[in-house]
Amino acid sequence: MKTLPVLALCLLILALGVFSASAQPVISAKSGTVSYHEGAVLVGDKALEDSLTRFEDVKENAILRTQEGRAEILLTPGVILRVGENSSFKMIANRLIDTRLELLSGSATIEADEIAKDTSVTMVCKDATATILKTGFYRFDAEPARIKVFAGAAQVHMGEQTVQVSGGKTATISGTEASIERFDAADTDSLDRWSRRRNELLAMANVSSAKSLRDNGATLSSGMWRWNPYFGMMTFIPASGRMCNPYWGSCFWSPVMVSRMYYVPPAPVYNANNGFGGGTPSYTGMAATSSGYSGTMAASSSVSAVSSAPAASSSGSTAASSAGSSSVGHGGASSGGHGH
Repeated sequence: MKTLPVLALCLLILALGVFSASAQPVISAKSGTVSYHEGAVLVGDKALEDSLTRFEDVKENAILRTQEGRAEILLTPGVILRVGENSSFKMIANRLIDTRLELLSGSATIEADEIAKDTSVTMVCKDATATILKTGFYRFDAEPARIKVFAGAAQVHMGEQTVQVSGGKTATISGTEASIERFDAADTDSLDRWSRRRNELLAMANVSSAKSLRDNGATLSSGMWRWNPYFGMMTFIPASGRMCNPYWGSCFWSPVMVSRMYYVPPAPVYNANNGFGGGTPSYTGMAATSSGYSGTMAASSSVSAVSSAPAASSSGSTAASSAGSSSVGHGGASSGGHGH
């Protein structure tokens, strides 16, 4: 009769161990981790499957292709590749100091929230090679070959020609030449909008993850990817300061800076001699919610109340502006997760 209780206890310990392990920080050793996918996505001839504990890697010379699906791939810390439907890319090199990819078909975007020191991300698009120079948002299309810079800057090489494409400009590739034109950054399609939704989710998940590290006394020497069990997704944690994407304005907080998201302005206190004055400043704790999000992120006034204090930011933009709840697990947020 004691067998069942012992078995149940063993299963509980195993489940807690898996959950704890999945919540640990992920120090990026190489680029190419598929952090999220939906629909039909293959690496080589292997179709990706849903998993809470295992993430597929796109190794050097491997090809990822989507059918009726999309995929999100972690590159260097703070840089994310998103591949649209009916698209494919080849991982030429997956080292952090030299990450190189080739878009073979379809379309892809790159979100750069931080470009860490001694890292490099380059995308080959037909006869052009584009190196990401600044934080921002980039779009690549295979047919016709085109590189659009919504925000940031990319250095584009074609044969003996080298040009820099800045925000609001697109480079259309024809052989070894490129025509540079301005474009309307508000003219977006489903891939661009999906990339934005994923960016917003990562930014929301960052807050509770950064606070968890702060509460545990963690110090970081470099940015990292970290699994957030409340959102059921990976998010980015900068080592210091606050990194904001110049196109969307969404921000990623370091453990040192995240306390500003929980700042509560002091309530006015009446003093018979001096009239009304501020009380003692305080910081809120995190409410226990199903998403791990306390709601303080939506209080933009809380952030503005301390805007006069110095803050490290890659763009100087304000904190992430939107927040929402999600279910736990892959597939928990509004854009889904791992096909659920």
